[in-house]
Amino acid sequence: MAEPEVMQKIVSLAKRRGFVFQSSEIYGGLRSAYDYGPLGVELKRNIVAEWWRAMVYEREDIVGLDAAIIMHPKVWEASGHLAGFSDPLVDCRNCKERFRADKAPKVAAGTEVSYQEGGKKGGKTLKGVAERGYVCPNCGGGDLSDERRFNLMFRSSIGPVDTIEEIAKYVETHRDLEGGALREALDGVIRQSAVYLRPETAQAMFVQFLNVQESLGMKVPFGIAQTGRSFRNEITVEHFVFRSCEFDQMEMEFFCEPGSQAEWLKYWCEQRLAWYQRFANHPERLRLRQHHPDELAHYADDCYDVEYEYPWGWDELEGIASRTDYDLNKHAEHSGKKLSYFDPQKPNPETGKPGLRYVPYVIEPAAGATRTLLMLLLDAYHEEAVPDAKGEDATRVVLKLHPRLAPYKAAVLPLVKKDGLPEIGHDIVKKFLQAGLFVSYDEQHAIGRRYRRHDEAGTPYCLTVDGQTKQDQTVTIRYRDDMRQERIPIERAVDVVREKLQRGDR
Repeated sequence: MAEPEVMQKIVSLAKRRGFVFQSSEIYGGLRSAYDYGPLGVELKRNIVAEWWRAMVYEREDIVGLDAAIIMHPKVWEASGHLAGFSDPLVDCRNCKERFRADKAPKVAAGTEVSYQEGGKKGGKTLKGVAERGYVCPNCGGGDLSDERRFNLMFRSSIGPVDTIEEIAKYVETHRDLEGGALREALDGVIRQSAVYLRPETAQAMFVQFLNVQESLGMKVPFGIAQTGRSFRNEITVEHFVFRSCEFDQMEMEFFCEPGSQAEWLKYWCEQRLAWYQRFANHPERLRLRQHHPDELAHYADDCYDVEYEYPWGWDELEGIASRTDYDLNKHAEHSGKKLSYFDPQKPNPETGKPGLRYVPYVIEPAAGATRTLLMLLLDAYHEEAVPDAKGEDATRVVLKLHPRLAPYKAAVLPLVKKDGLPEIGHDIVKKFLQAGLFVSYDEQHAIGRRYRRHDEAGTPYCLTVDGQTKQDQTVTIRYRDDMRQERIPIERAVDVVREKLQRGDR
């Protein structure tokens, strides 16, 4: 299927089944902001839980952190975000699209281009010249505004001072200032009480490196993991939840001895690729891509992306960077605190005596829970022809989500709403909930429609309560992917589903 068709189906299913809604939809929505519905929040929580299990619970060398979203402004000054975390912003004069110059379609400078007036289909054909070597990604035009730097951090203020009032006072007493001088002066006024919503979770792990290491006696190599919300005032938002202004991250900073970073980078690349492939129906759509030297961030000596073959092509799913000792050194420089590690067993090459102090290097696997959610929906989406109740071909839409990631672990379906079957069904649901398994009770519509509804929701197992249940205390378990059915005892239902979840049986 073509990209627009696939994405339209995913967006439609996400809303229809309660995965993702447009934020503030009744007011017209807010671009690049999304709300995760009853099934979406479960899917996202399951993704984060599986990541945490793999990164923290199954290891002895990684511990967790939950840091504040708002941090001291000097954190962002030290990290370089205040000065350099910005993108070149351009407006198209033809269709009014705003976009990042570094992400725009490239053409040879001076190329003549044709585009539709206003960017509308059927509009008058216009011609122009792409003087800068790129064109508008929306209409393909070359009539563009000047590039402007655009800081990606959301700025707010803290404390009792009214920033607007302070600005008004300053302008009133400095009427001689204008242009760049006025802007610079007002920026100074704003910065006195300015704070920022974090654009990444990583910096808190660097800032708290020493506290974590000393409080738990951690020995290098070790890691600090964190999940949580980050915010970026993105210019370009695209492909549903692939890129948005507010998103959930899953990041880990792995501190290692200088000189060992290449070995650990290779290790974490293999680990992270394998983690995605474990949950994917199509592992061949995942790959590792090494960054070219001109792609590397200034602080990195190497970097790889875990990429997925989205409908629009290969694109980033997770970045795994070797960040050297840049971050710890920068925070040590700006804070005046030594952020180093002392190994009493390691010999000092200068003295030959035991005891070596050094600033660790860092390997950073950085993933997005929201981007992973989109990848899993795309990977799981499946259509197939099956006979309907009349024996005619019909299309079955099914989300083949890994059972441990699926929002509902099972659905309990009484065949009819009488003869005591609903009561038996509710009793089964109660047993599942007491066991900590999130399940659905569903008695609306014919059994076939209910099966289809849960196929779309990704529910891996459906338990049907029927007339035979009252006779022998068994239910039918129906498997989502191949629609196979078998009878199991009610008293074993929770254990059967739990065992299948542990094995990942589909």
